[in-house]
Amino acid sequence: MSEQLTEMPNSSSPANAQVYFLSPTNGQVFNAADSEGIAVEFGLNGMKVSPAGPAVPDSGHHHLLINMNELPDLTKPLPASDQVLHFGKGQTSARIQLPPGSHRLQLVLGNHVHIPHNPPVMSKVIEIEIK
Repeated sequence: MSEQLTEMPNSSSPANAQVYFLSPTNGQVFNAADSEGIAVEFGLNGMKVSPAGPAVPDSGHHHLLINMNELPDLTKPLPASDQVLHFGKGQTSARIQLPPGSHRLQLVLGNHVHIPHNPPVMSKVIEIEIK
């Protein structure tokens, strides 16, 4: 019996690709009493946003990393969790709820099967405060 290694499909990213936060901004402070949550808007240059599923060249969808001490394995599909939010329908904004305290946010673009591109298209980490 022969063993076959199955490689995960990885998509290359253009050299000029950038993902970033339109909001919130680094250092922004929010009121914990705001029941609508925090508006998060994602920006993308050099690529297109497309939903998970169909493979579309030079495109991907957003993943929001929350309070991650270290990055997940960027050669595999990003795991959905409370710390890794998937926006596989191609969303470019969301409202999120976070408890009071300091929070670190980062965006990572994933391909049609949630695998970060090569090289990864990631935002800078921003920090926000909920009081």
